Amino acid sequence: MIRRPYPTGKAVLAAALTASLLTGCASMAPEHIRPEPATAPAFDPDYRPDGEVVAAQLSYREWFPDPRLTGLIASALQNNRDLLAATARIEQARARYRIQDSRELPTVVGTGGATRTRQPLGVNPALDTGDVEGAPSTISFNRFDVGVGVSAFELDFWGRLASLSEAARAEFLATVAAQRAFYLSLIADTATTYFEIVETEEQIALAEATAESRREGLRIAQLRLESGVTSALPYRQAETLLTQAEQQLASERLALARLRNQLAVLVGGTIPEDLPPGLGLAAQGDDRRLAAGLPSDLLLVRPDIVAAEERLRAARANIGAARAAFFPTISLTGNAGLSSNSLDGLFSDDSLGWSFGPSISLPIFDWGAREANLDLARALEVEQVANYDRTVQTAFREVSDALAGRRWLAEQVETLRRAVTAQERIARIARLRYREGVGSYLEVLDAERNLFSAQQQLLATERAWLQNRATLFVALGGGAGGETVSMFRDD
Repeated sequence: MIRRPYPTGKAVLAAALTASLLTGCASMAPEHIRPEPATAPAFDPDYRPDGEVVAAQLSYREWFPDPRLTGLIASALQNNRDLLAATARIEQARARYRIQDSRELPTVVGTGGATRTRQPLGVNPALDTGDVEGAPSTISFNRFDVGVGVSAFELDFWGRLASLSEAARAEFLATVAAQRAFYLSLIADTATTYFEIVETEEQIALAEATAESRREGLRIAQLRLESGVTSALPYRQAETLLTQAEQQLASERLALARLRNQLAVLVGGTIPEDLPPGLGLAAQGDDRRLAAGLPSDLLLVRPDIVAAEERLRAARANIGAARAAFFPTISLTGNAGLSSNSLDGLFSDDSLGWSFGPSISLPIFDWGAREANLDLARALEVEQVANYDRTVQTAFREVSDALAGRRWLAEQVETLRRAVTAQERIARIARLRYREGVGSYLEVLDAERNLFSAQQQLLATERAWLQNRATLFVALGGGAGGETVSMFRDD
């Protein structure tokens, strides 16, 4: 071991650590440029009567007026197993990024030890005392060591480690964005399922009221049959009307059971029992309109688009790492320490020893592995560009569909309300005509069927309008409530 005065060894180790911090260089990764959105510059003005409410600045509690729905969403965001798994994936990605990022700095290892060696004198001729009477036959040695060292630290002249760290960071941010996207989709799924449950409960109430009315109609038809006023045909027709209502009632009850089971999975297993009562379909909406903005605005507020861009950034960083692999790998190994045969002399100036040595390696012939790795990285970049474009197009379509639904579903609801009013009048007139003996029971049958169908269709359309309202809210990035989301980069 080369012996030097203590200050010299300290200076060498400090110089090595300083050099390691200065080894970063320009990355060989392609410059990250966000692809131009493959969408129209604006949404279709035919169904875009814009509003003043910005979805990304609202929380779900501010958008949904139903206290029972907001309680269910809160339970889902806290207990949904898929969301918990997505959150755990964030921690996994964060840990992988920290592991990769740590490789850009040297790992300094401290060592210390003490040994005591005993050996026969015959092993070392220089210490042999011959046949001197009373001389010891063995001898003992003590050795004490303490030191620090850096082993095979790669000097990142070509930016390979920096590119891998950037890729790991981008994957971490993509995972955060993906979790946020699932967070918002869970809000939409819970609201959608809840609106289906409310509609189904109202369909059941409608079917029960209709069945009760038709039982009364069947009773009257039976009395008229028994008194000889009418034939058996009106009675059988009234019986058919009742069975139709009863069949619809059983079908809606089955649907309600399945929807409640679906909602239980979304909220994490059990629907809370202490939730406030909910609102009916007609009381769920309000007059507020969401501002659609421009398609380019979605690039910043949609977490699925942010995730796609971060994965593209990671793919480009991996290209930089693949390019850097064509250059030599330069590593540094060094250590400095104190060594002495006695503990009291361990920290003396002449007990210091150090060693320092760089190494360089470059594969001369690797059967095209590095070229293939670079080709793979480039192909993955092309795939991520396509995925990004597809994500943007999907987001544009979702917003466009929801904007169209906002207009046309609202018109359908208004039209169906007028239709139900008209069918109620027709059914009332048909029943009066039948009781007065002017009309046939066939008129009553048709009027009752049309009224029941119009009422069912109105409930279904009101539910569809509410679901579309929730979809538009989430599609425009609603749900964050103006919070600063950590997935957005600072650079």
